[in-house]
Amino acid sequence: MKTRHFLLAGLGVISLSWVAAVEPQPFLAATQRLTDAASFLGTPFSKEEIAVLKAAIAANDTAAVAKAQAVLDAHALFHVTITPEQRVKVERGAVKAVLDESGWRQYLVRVENEAGVTAKLVVTSPQAKEAYVKGSPPVAPNAQPKDPGPPAIATRWLDLQMFEAAPMQPNLSGLGVEYRIIQLYSRDAGKRDATFSFDTGQGTQDLGFRAEASVLFDCQPAREVKLSIRDENGQPCVAELLIKDAAGRVYPSQIKRHAPDFFFHPQIYRGDGEVLKLPDGIYDITFRRGPESIPESRKVTIAGKDAALEFKVRRWVDPSKLGWWSGDHHIHAAGCAHYSVPTMGVHAPDMARHCQGEDLKIGANLTWGPCFDYQKQFFTGSEDKESRFPFLLRYDVEVSGFGSHKSGHLCLLKLKEQMYPGGDSTAHWPTLCLNTLKWAKKQGALTGPAHSGWGLQPLAESDPARAQQYKMGLPSATDELPNYIVPPFNGIGACEYIVDVTHEVSGPDGKPVPAVDFLSMVDTPHTWELNIWYHTLNAGFRTRVSGETDFPCIYGERVGLGRAYVKLDQRLSYDAWCEGIRSGRAYVSDGKSHLMDFKAGDQELGVNGSEIRLAKPATIKLTAKVAAMLDTQPHPEIQNAPVGQKPFWDVERARIGTSRKVPVEVIVNGVTVQKQDLPADGTSVDLTFDVSIEKSCWVALRIRASSHTNPIFVIVNDKPIREKRSLEWCLKGVDQCWSQKEALIDPKEHADAVAAYEHARRVYRERLAE
Repeated sequence: MKTRHFLLAGLGVISLSWVAAVEPQPFLAATQRLTDAASFLGTPFSKEEIAVLKAAIAANDTAAVAKAQAVLDAHALFHVTITPEQRVKVERGAVKAVLDESGWRQYLVRVENEAGVTAKLVVTSPQAKEAYVKGSPPVAPNAQPKDPGPPAIATRWLDLQMFEAAPMQPNLSGLGVEYRIIQLYSRDAGKRDATFSFDTGQGTQDLGFRAEASVLFDCQPAREVKLSIRDENGQPCVAELLIKDAAGRVYPSQIKRHAPDFFFHPQIYRGDGEVLKLPDGIYDITFRRGPESIPESRKVTIAGKDAALEFKVRRWVDPSKLGWWSGDHHIHAAGCAHYSVPTMGVHAPDMARHCQGEDLKIGANLTWGPCFDYQKQFFTGSEDKESRFPFLLRYDVEVSGFGSHKSGHLCLLKLKEQMYPGGDSTAHWPTLCLNTLKWAKKQGALTGPAHSGWGLQPLAESDPARAQQYKMGLPSATDELPNYIVPPFNGIGACEYIVDVTHEVSGPDGKPVPAVDFLSMVDTPHTWELNIWYHTLNAGFRTRVSGETDFPCIYGERVGLGRAYVKLDQRLSYDAWCEGIRSGRAYVSDGKSHLMDFKAGDQELGVNGSEIRLAKPATIKLTAKVAAMLDTQPHPEIQNAPVGQKPFWDVERARIGTSRKVPVEVIVNGVTVQKQDLPADGTSVDLTFDVSIEKSCWVALRIRASSHTNPIFVIVNDKPIREKRSLEWCLKGVDQCWSQKEALIDPKEHADAVAAYEHARRVYRERLAE
């Protein structure tokens, strides 16, 4: 081992114990994963260090390895050497050993792997044992020296773990030199000593090869920060706080968060009167409450004493003042990004807090495959007791991970009973979506496919990807709307919908009702979602749309990234909101643009079937109150991103060039016939369009990839809405869907499936004949 010194721009002279044998390409690839992991954990390197590492990764040569190691060694708390005999030696690194009371810090462990070991690098410490032992009470987190608890407990002030999740690997790679991330938490403040032992499975050490090292830490005390959080009316509320220090580290540390804080979020949600604990330092705090609030950023210094912070929400628009109530019909308390330990997902108080913090009035907490048997206990068939008006939470069901999910996931809202008859779990559910829908509709449920676009990407007929198993991210052959490419129908979106939309089933009173009420929007690429909706509307069906996030599966950033805003003349309730979706008295949005009070003449959206009748062709007046909010500076990485790349819906995608404007489009039977440019500065504007109607059609307003109204149906001379090319597309879609889904149907339901698909073909053919 040799010591070299480097003068790196912005970093000064750095000494480096350098192992020349490591090859540049795998080492620098591992370095990229390390920097990605450090960024995820909320403790990135400094800007200067990132620049050096990026340059080294790009250079990909021996000198680059040396420069990268110089940066990484500056963060190494331990140097571990594994000899050719797999004996382990540990030395203390040069970095200053500082921890935070009630907080986590991440350090690096430099591993010189002379044996090429690919086992796990395990670290233990007697100070990191359980906080209590059987028969002894736990030590209070802030126990005073006069009452430290049992002696063994008082010394267990530390928690630790090696970070082994993606993008890191759980085992050593076998490279001559690599770096691992160790995470350390201090329960206490003050000077604290800990002993660390490292092992790779050999479990032996000789004199001169000590596998442990002791470190004296300076544990900086945290301060209590009392919060005053008020809404725009001065009332106490819950809101979002994103807290970072000068090094870009997120507080509280993400990696050990438990509900109500989610470890996959950098932000937290706190209410008025609650208390944070922060170590001394300078913090950048961003405060917001949902997409209609104006974010506030401020620098806060915590220095030597407790503090108090006051925040008040500012808004650029409030749709609820006009009677439009936000909701997300597809969020989860378990599965995907949620943990399954220490509990099987999280609970209603946690999800309610997040909805309140995002100013999301309605949250449909859908129980699904993962943790189904645990989460099903929370279903009541009514609003959850954790609801606090106007923030209403209810448990319902997504058919996902079981039953008919392979033909397309289903959102089942406003259920009276959550369990399909014949069992008490998921194994017995139907594999044909239509059979599930018949059961749900009999009890008056609101039903619709989830994440509609999956499997409906417009791939060219010659694209070999059509024959592949569905996967996210495949490119589109076109972004045109409507387009006439028949998609593969090989995913978990609104695939069987092309069949089910043609069916009526028995409602609670035995009268026929549509099998499907709505299509889900906003959480899959907008072209893929909208195209099938436009075609079925053009075929004469009247399916509505609602907005969803599928939190934390498609989107884990926050609840309410996809929303529906429902107009109500009565007091808000979960059931009334669902009925507003069913009647189409709603628009969908990313929350950053709004199409409120849409009318055709005197005909309001969602009233009297959203229908007006004309004796002959005429000009109708469309009106709406419209608002949008863009950042002052463009975000080309969003604006110019492919349709199939996140975020799928975002007002930035609608920005006109580098201006701060977006186009509001009039859509007639799926085609843009007029548009007006809207200043996207948060100002609400009353827009009017005079539209010539020549034949029966549906009309709607759209800010593409940001918001869309439900349709108003204009019937001319009693003629139905029929577009031949759309009907042909739908008919071909039935056959394509059958080619993908037939094999997924249980043999006991095969006859039902054959009948359901043939019914759809017959309906489309009859309408084509008209």
